[in-house]
Amino acid sequence: MILGMGPFELIVIVLVVLVIFGPKNLPKLGKSLGQTVKNVREGMEEGSDDKKDEKSEEAAKDAEAEDVVEESADSDADADASEDAVFCSHCGHKNEAGAEFCSKCGSPLSK
Repeated sequence: MILGMGPFELIVIVLVVLVIFGPKNLPKLGKSLGQTVKNVREGMEEGSDDKKDEKSEEAAKDAEAEDVVEESADSDADADASEDAVFCSHCGHKNEAGAEFCSKCGSPLSK
């Protein structure tokens, strides 16, 4: 029994298909049916791949959101540190507030 049909029902279906399409067109019909089944399977696999891609994109967005939270916390720390820092007028490097010379280029820092 295939799909709940007995041998008699299957024979009737084959005879109806043979009468409708004729014996000359059966190979073409079989080929197109096979291609259709192949395309459906590929489409189903592609759909499951898309779901996996969506899950990985969501994970990437979550990780990016965590990075943004960490960066904002770092920027708060930088804002506190920038009050105690002096920037070099020559290279723009951030130096400690009490430094007389730039730690990167060695230029004297203006006060």
